[in-house]
Amino acid sequence: MRQQRSPRLPAPRLPYNGGWHEDRNLRGSMANLITTARFLLLYLLVWMAYRAPPAWQLLDAPLVVVIFVLDGIDGYVARRRGESSLFGSVFDIAVDRVVENVLWLVLGDLGLVPIWIAILFVTRGFLVDSIRSRGAARGETPFGMMRSPLGRFLVAGHFMRGTYGVVKATAFAWLLMIQPWPMLFPALWAQWSGVLQGIGHGLAYLAVLFSLARGLPVMAEFALRNGRPRRTPGARGTR
Repeated sequence: MRQQRSPRLPAPRLPYNGGWHEDRNLRGSMANLITTARFLLLYLLVWMAYRAPPAWQLLDAPLVVVIFVLDGIDGYVARRRGESSLFGSVFDIAVDRVVENVLWLVLGDLGLVPIWIAILFVTRGFLVDSIRSRGAARGETPFGMMRSPLGRFLVAGHFMRGTYGVVKATAFAWLLMIQPWPMLFPALWAQWSGVLQGIGHGLAYLAVLFSLARGLPVMAEFALRNGRPRRTPGARGTR
């Protein structure tokens, strides 16, 4: 007579970095949920910049800070919880690009920065993202595509990425902070508007320099690797 096997008990939950999990898929989505929250907060910010009363618009600058702080938190969560993936990297950069382009377009439309700045950022974003999509098709992460030491420092280095993020966040927060001042503080604005706008434009121009410094290496390395036509074996040249 065959011995009856005892029923299998469910596996106990295991601690994971101080927490508990039963399903790896749940913890695998935490960083992406934070990235999605940034996306939603962006459109709340846009609504406030256009529709909220001037007093409410004083919250725009703190909201910019929250959006950019969450950008650092989602990367930390991904590394801490072992959630780093090609999709997560591409999704995070895509949301970064949406945040950046939407805010520059909004600032240009509101007259807070020259419109050419918004056009430059959108153009740079399309070019760089098109190149990175080629790398993603080959399984390369956006930052892993960089080969040269200078390219890795400018594009993938933590110092440049962090500094660029601080410059952008400061520019966005400053410009949106002073947006309601003509209505809320007319006397102060009449006296200091030139200085306040000058600081905002200076931050925007500094962001342009960082954007070009980090975008041009991506385009240059791609052109050097793919610019030469490939000859197929046995193919004969044409006159």
